[in-house]
Amino acid sequence: MKSFNVALLQLLPEKSIEGNLKKGLDACRKAKLAGADLALFPEMWSTGYNIPENMKELKAISIPEDSEFIRAFQKVAQELEMAVGITFLEAHEPLPRNSLCLFDRFGKKMFTYAKVHTCDFGEECRLNAGDDFYVADLDTGHGVVKIGAMICYDREFPESARILMLKGAEIILVPNACPMEINRLSQLRARAYENMVGIATVNYPRLQPDCNGHSSAFDGIAYRPDGSGSRDTLIIEAGEEEGLYMASFPVDDIRAYRNCEVHGNAYRHPRKYGLLVSEKIEEPFIRKDYRP
Repeated sequence: MKSFNVALLQLLPEKSIEGNLKKGLDACRKAKLAGADLALFPEMWSTGYNIPENMKELKAISIPEDSEFIRAFQKVAQELEMAVGITFLEAHEPLPRNSLCLFDRFGKKMFTYAKVHTCDFGEECRLNAGDDFYVADLDTGHGVVKIGAMICYDREFPESARILMLKGAEIILVPNACPMEINRLSQLRARAYENMVGIATVNYPRLQPDCNGHSSAFDGIAYRPDGSGSRDTLIIEAGEEEGLYMASFPVDDIRAYRNCEVHGNAYRHPRKYGLLVSEKIEEPFIRKDYRP
């Protein structure tokens, strides 16, 4: 499989879920025309990352994964024969969740992932966190690629990408809604490097509050077989403007690299990492708003 093309849909949301549905479906069709194998939306596209303080209002704008909104993207995936990663505020009890639903090119649901590391210091204190990370075998029509997902703040925890790598992920999808600056881009570069995975991140453009575009993709290949030294793993970094940005991952090259290099799960010593699963938290890391 020479390449896997992910359309990063760096879009401004509309004023309503109906507007986001129409704009999202139009973007999927443009992505297909551009040669995408998968179209990926920024974080919580159904609401444009809107998390009302009023709980009644919050629950009113949350939608189940079998809603008309989600089914429309399932149908367009089947119609276009292109995978779609659609993000939404998911109806869930006792609180809604920040979720991504991945459909393959046949319209089959691969998984629904709910953000594990919610931003409990901010608006996401009103959401439930997810429980696990998922990886699926995605049939692209010209090969199968193993796809995982994490969302925004998940990237700040090395454990997120590490678990996805251990579950077999070759490409990790990362919907996002925050300013992408040098340190956050460095986190994504590091997650790709240390796990030898491709990472595709899509953000809202500059005119969305607290966002600035700079959707990005990294292939995780730090060295080439010719021994020419270290290389930048960046495939693409968008500017701040709204647009569709294509990230083409060299899947065969990533697989060859993973077969011979030293990162990922090649030389780990998990029996020595017991402290990593300890639930004890001590100063200076105690936070009153932390939720287990």
